[in-house]
Amino acid sequence: MSYSTADSLRPVTLDDVRGAQKMLTGVARVTAMEGSRHLSRLVGSPVHLKCENLQRTGSFKLRGAYVRIAGLLPEERAAGVVAASAGNHAQGVALASSLLGVHSTVFMPQGAPLPKISATREYGAEVRLHGQVVDETLAAAQEYAAETGAVFIHPFDHPDVIAGQGTVGLEILDQCPEVGTIVVGVGGGGLAAGIAVAVKAVRPDVRIVGVQAAGAAAYPPSLAAGRPVTVAHPATMADGIKVGRPGDVPFAIVEELVDEVRTVSEDHLSAALLLCLERAKMVVEPAGASPVAALLGEPGAFAGPVVAVLSGGNVDPVLLQRVLRHGMAAQGRYLAVRLRLTDRPGALAALLGVLSVADANVLDVGHVRTDPRLGLTEAEVELLLETKGPEHCVEVQQALRGAGYTVID
Repeated sequence: MSYSTADSLRPVTLDDVRGAQKMLTGVARVTAMEGSRHLSRLVGSPVHLKCENLQRTGSFKLRGAYVRIAGLLPEERAAGVVAASAGNHAQGVALASSLLGVHSTVFMPQGAPLPKISATREYGAEVRLHGQVVDETLAAAQEYAAETGAVFIHPFDHPDVIAGQGTVGLEILDQCPEVGTIVVGVGGGGLAAGIAVAVKAVRPDVRIVGVQAAGAAAYPPSLAAGRPVTVAHPATMADGIKVGRPGDVPFAIVEELVDEVRTVSEDHLSAALLLCLERAKMVVEPAGASPVAALLGEPGAFAGPVVAVLSGGNVDPVLLQRVLRHGMAAQGRYLAVRLRLTDRPGALAALLGVLSVADANVLDVGHVRTDPRLGLTEAEVELLLETKGPEHCVEVQQALRGAGYTVID
């Protein structure tokens, strides 16, 4: 395996991935694979979760970053490395550099979550905040590389990075030899490309399905055009796969070896994150939950056994709170209802008693007494309720009507 930066467009082979696996021994964890009874029932065949959210730094990114930096020439290591990232790649580069004794500078957007900034610093990187979006941060990092001679470590567009990520595929074959389909999230394409190289060389019959967020899906139009194209203004909660343009190196591999790239909605992403937390007891970021979102969206489309790669677990607590609420709403576990009642002492308490019997949890109450639409003795109440799902929502509304309340919405 050649590690010179001059051969960044060389093909990636199974031998490259196997060499990366040896290099990562004692550095990257062989992450667990856990079965999911809930998803298995949904899909109709065994579903396993490859838990890269439990990897060091919280994502698969350490694998590729370490292989890339370890392969630098001595003079390149001496110059240090630089990267641009909003989170996972930043932490992977920071830890890999520290383990290898190489100075790292990581540019992050000014709005990057504080936990990710703090973790990147703790792993040993010098962090510089620049720009409001990743494109601005990337430009600053490349400018720094040109000025200082530091080696720019791309998050996905280099053979060594792809070879490192491909070690996930070798582990899947070892842990689930009978695998029929591997489902993996796709941003720039490094992880999907690496897994495809490793798996297809050994088991060409295994189907590999890439998953992108619908609002940041650059691969479908790129595959249709036969070349990487840019999607303007990608938008999704799944920051880890919010990439506007595929990398040249991974695109060529994905085009040749990945069987399908499909998209998922924000509703399915949030529902998948909630499912991972509730049923699998796994904290997963939205990008890491994208394969599960694909299973939820069309469970009958995947021949089993299925392995869904949970690529990362670095989710900002503020985002996690919002996504969980969104996921609960998408599953019909919130009910917003507006109704009228007689404005007299004890009326609101009686209403809450009906909801208690119906086993609905009251999250918020709005009580309006002065409104031209209301009669002299009427009041209007707006309620936000937590329910057990769509069927329970119907039961709660029936209980309210059965108790004599006029439900407006």
